[in-house]
Amino acid sequence: MEKRHLGRTGLQVSRLGLGTMTWGRATDEQEAAEQLKEFVDAGGNLVDTADVYADGDAEYLLSRLTDSLVPRSDLVIATKAGSVPAARRFDGSRGHLLAALDASLRRLGTDYVDLWQVHAFDPATPVEETLSALDIAVSSGRARYVGVCDFSGWQLAKAATWQNAHHGRVPLAGAQLEYSLLQRGIEREALPAAKDSGVGLLAASPLGRGVLTGKYRHGLPQDSRGASPYLSGFVQPYLGERPRRIVDAVATAADGLASSPLAVALAWVRDRPGVASALVGARTVAQLQAALSVEALTLPEEIRGALDDISAPVHRYPDQGWSEL
Repeated sequence: MEKRHLGRTGLQVSRLGLGTMTWGRATDEQEAAEQLKEFVDAGGNLVDTADVYADGDAEYLLSRLTDSLVPRSDLVIATKAGSVPAARRFDGSRGHLLAALDASLRRLGTDYVDLWQVHAFDPATPVEETLSALDIAVSSGRARYVGVCDFSGWQLAKAATWQNAHHGRVPLAGAQLEYSLLQRGIEREALPAAKDSGVGLLAASPLGRGVLTGKYRHGLPQDSRGASPYLSGFVQPYLGERPRRIVDAVATAADGLASSPLAVALAWVRDRPGVASALVGARTVAQLQAALSVEALTLPEEIRGALDDISAPVHRYPDQGWSEL
């Protein structure tokens, strides 16, 4: 699998990453082991997790697999901190973040993570304090590189500028943001901010939370995320009329290429400018194998252009001036 540099750093990540949000909950240890082995055998190295996935069990499960199945040195392990699910909020304070990092390292059974990410922006904490935790994590050897998740354009630009302003601060390597044919909102400000600041994009939910696979075109499969008590709310926003038109276009393109909607949608995101890696969260090995098969697919320009057009977000003032109003 092709490797790409994450932003303006020396860290190389596979252009498809393995997400673990379902590990320890919908994906048990045996299934997770098979996924990880399949992923590494295909040349993948980036495994993305978080301290809150399955209340920490996803990290713990990954540690058991790196002990027994895949050498730690073969992986780029990325995790996150800052979410406080019990309080339904984010905590970007230095104390909370560093304590969460230490807890993640214990669960992961490692001295360091390759990429440590702030899970979301905390408006109640000065961003300089949040970012100082990233500096401490790197200077103490607990993290090799750092990044942010779900920051808006101005938040990302502010954070990246602060980190680049003085020698000794650690530049942001990556920004993890949702990006798919069903969610192109980051193209307005967040993606240009990342590219201008030299921050690599990790595309989360590149399959539109599973909807772009086409599995919901004719109903709600009982074994799908949309039917899950934990994840149904995650899928529901993408089951409307406009997403349906985009999914139909993806399916038409897939038919013309003798491919699958999953492969077409994933190839579109993977090859967008600024994307370092597209993160695939598979519940089963079969789903992961289908995603990994996209490595051989490059979309023809005419199909890429057609998908661009049908999924184009509405960008008016100030992007296009007054003439479009």
